[in-house]
Amino acid sequence: MQQLAGSLAMAFLAASSLWTASDPFVGKWKLDVARSVIVDRMVIEAAGPNRYAFRFEGSPAETVVADGTDQPGLPGTTLSVKAQDPRTMKVVRKQAGQIVISADWKVSPDDRTLNDAFTAVQSDGSSSTTHYVYRRLSGVSGFVGAWESTTPPVGLVYELQVRPLGDQRLAFVRPSGLKTVTFDGADHAVTGAAAGSTVSGRRPAERTIELTDKVGGEVSDTQALELSGDGKTLTMTVRRPGQATPGVLVFERE
Repeated sequence: MQQLAGSLAMAFLAASSLWTASDPFVGKWKLDVARSVIVDRMVIEAAGPNRYAFRFEGSPAETVVADGTDQPGLPGTTLSVKAQDPRTMKVVRKQAGQIVISADWKVSPDDRTLNDAFTAVQSDGSSSTTHYVYRRLSGVSGFVGAWESTTPPVGLVYELQVRPLGDQRLAFVRPSGLKTVTFDGADHAVTGAAAGSTVSGRRPAERTIELTDKVGGEVSDTQALELSGDGKTLTMTVRRPGQATPGVLVFERE
């Protein structure tokens, strides 16, 4: 009886592993920027005299004095902000003392748009600049408010890898890190993410995945992944609370 139980358990594990290894989502995917709608959202709040709280793409707030000095930012980085006048601001992020992002912001005279000359510096020292145009979602004047842009970023290379883990789980490997998803509809902690971060996953159909990310129990975004009939294109629709336009990321199989 014990031997039979062991054999059945091994058979179940083998079947589960085969199920995920042959999963149609498994593989390497590369973002097709031209076919995608990439939404960038940021929120700027007043936090005292010449002091602001910044939230980029739903990340935790980074509160700094706008005096141009390097101050603690997201884990492993510093953030400096210099308010040159009520409509002009310089933003610089550093990692290990090296500039990785710099941006020159200017609010339009009618306070409806924010122009951002955004330069990303790569590890090899090369850089690319994107001229983002943000439209105001909230706030009245100056920098304070919520802003949204759908300007396509210049030189963006973004890859996604989906790996099988067995037991109806998949690992999603992105530039920001690895996320393990269990498709049981329950919230599971995300290793290496901000405290209180969870993800839940559902599989309504073989070629459909639904993910819900939460921070502190509050939904931070939902992602709907759909595979094309030939299995060569993956479309990910991302919705965030307060975001006017959903992001649509189109990936091609590598």
